[in-house]
Amino acid sequence: MNEKSLNTFKGTIVQERQLKEIIAKHHDQPGGLMPILQEAQGIYGYLPIEVQTMIADGLGISLSEVYGVATFYSQFSLTPKGENRISVCLGTACYVKGSDKILEAVEKRLGIKAGECTPDGLFSIESCRCVGACGLAPVMMVNDDVYGKVTPDQVDSIIDSYLTKKGGSKKK
Repeated sequence: MNEKSLNTFKGTIVQERQLKEIIAKHHDQPGGLMPILQEAQGIYGYLPIEVQTMIADGLGISLSEVYGVATFYSQFSLTPKGENRISVCLGTACYVKGSDKILEAVEKRLGIKAGECTPDGLFSIESCRCVGACGLAPVMMVNDDVYGKVTPDQVDSIIDSYLTKKGGSKKK
């Protein structure tokens, strides 16, 4: 993993208190681990090892059990997500029309790989299998905004539009 992708856990005391309340609420509930993980991800935005450890300790179960559930279900993320979540479709229709080149352009522009978040927390990149917009292939999404028939040359301007929205600095 490159140095840019290392994210330090930054939980707060308020978040920890909320997590402890959630653990207490579901502690004796059969299957309580799932709602605890869901609510914990709602608090932190993802499930870092520190949060998984607090859950395991609070429930009196092994960290490997918590980790096993967190990694089995795709709804859970072990890495932080950016303020702007970029998703590049790699489904068949998009792939044959060059979505792999779109993903490469996004990764190059942001200096991170799919599954990672920029150090400033502004962007994260994911690849997905289908967004259901095959007629617009290749497709890229930023948050809930869908961009169709994207070319690698358009990637910079799409990303720049989100930097402008936040008043951020444009870095190349």
